[in-house]
Amino acid sequence: MSRSSNSPAGPDHPSLPADPDPVTADDLARSVRLAVELLRTAPAAAWEDGGRAGSLEWDCWETVEHLGDDLFAYAAQLGPGTPPLDREVPFVWHARRPGGPANAVHADRAAGPAGLLQALEACGALLVAMVRTTPPEVRAHHVFGASDPAGFAAMGIVETLVHTHDLAAGLGLDWEPPAEVCARVLARLFPDVPAGPAPWPTLLWATGRIALPGRPRRTDWRWDGTMRP
Repeated sequence: MSRSSNSPAGPDHPSLPADPDPVTADDLARSVRLAVELLRTAPAAAWEDGGRAGSLEWDCWETVEHLGDDLFAYAAQLGPGTPPLDREVPFVWHARRPGGPANAVHADRAAGPAGLLQALEACGALLVAMVRTTPPEVRAHHVFGASDPAGFAAMGIVETLVHTHDLAAGLGLDWEPPAEVCARVLARLFPDVPAGPAPWPTLLWATGRIALPGRPRRTDWRWDGTMRP
């Protein structure tokens, strides 16, 4: 995901309070597990009709590949002995069709939806492992600010939760992730987002998915992965 935001908190919309508990590898592992469990309930035919994932221009298969690629790429950023602070690790990303997502990770279509979700699960496990084993003082490049392992975990969670929302819309599923995980990633990555009715709809608003009462849907947004005191 890559959008920008300049929406400030104001006196009528106080910022979300900083959560005293940091985002953890366990939060990421739980998010990926719940997403994969939900997506496994979709009938095989739902993956084959080429329907779009929510408001995205990609179909559901492509969106899962994109999500897996995000998780893989975040793990890769933390992987080198000296992670780069000015660029991404130089894998080759390419789209399989004009307008499709540019990925380094592509699932074998012959393996069907089960194989696609196994690839997603594996990419999530790579990032979980890197977050668990990378010293907290390590920093690595991201276009939205150099970040620490907990920051990359938070980014992976946002990608997982929000793209599963997109997928649920395309596949006809119901999805509502744990409120406490949403609250932690909002506090970590969206410190200036005004408090909303609940953490999950607030996260969807912050990432341009929905409107909230008195707040039109965002068309321009980004998170802030940098470290704060």
